[in-house]
Amino acid sequence: MVIRRAEGRDAARLTRLVRGSAAYEGRYAAMVDGYRVGPDYIEAHRVFVAVGEGRGDSGEGGRVLGFYSLVVEPPELDLMFVADQAQGYGIGRRLVDHMRDEARRAGIDSVRVVSHPPAEGFYRSVGARPSGTVPANPPAVMWDRPELMFVVGSGGEG
Repeated sequence: MVIRRAEGRDAARLTRLVRGSAAYEGRYAAMVDGYRVGPDYIEAHRVFVAVGEGRGDSGEGGRVLGFYSLVVEPPELDLMFVADQAQGYGIGRRLVDHMRDEARRAGIDSVRVVSHPPAEGFYRSVGARPSGTVPANPPAVMWDRPELMFVVGSGGEG
């Protein structure tokens, strides 16, 4: 697996990963319904993609295993997804480690993440600490979401 900077040509594959995530089925489906990771978003933020060997789902090199997006101002882990079939292999943990390194290089001391409720346990397991709750925002988000913080500066890992 290689983690590389995403490019505009990755947009469709990243969008498919978001929309096809089993974590957003059922009551959570409205949150990603029509969601799009466009080339403009990739250009504006630090988006990194984990790719495996072989041909991608659109014939391009490398199968997309996951990705994340680090917004620098204000610092936030805006998106993080691991393909359903790639979960449980440490890819999410490697993406978080990469995000922390990227944040440090950008001079960021801490990174906020507003978690999808089922993902809160994962974020805690990789060092994020609870910092609050973000209230529901209907109609797309009908539930409160946990807010967590990654400490990434020279002061520590978490």
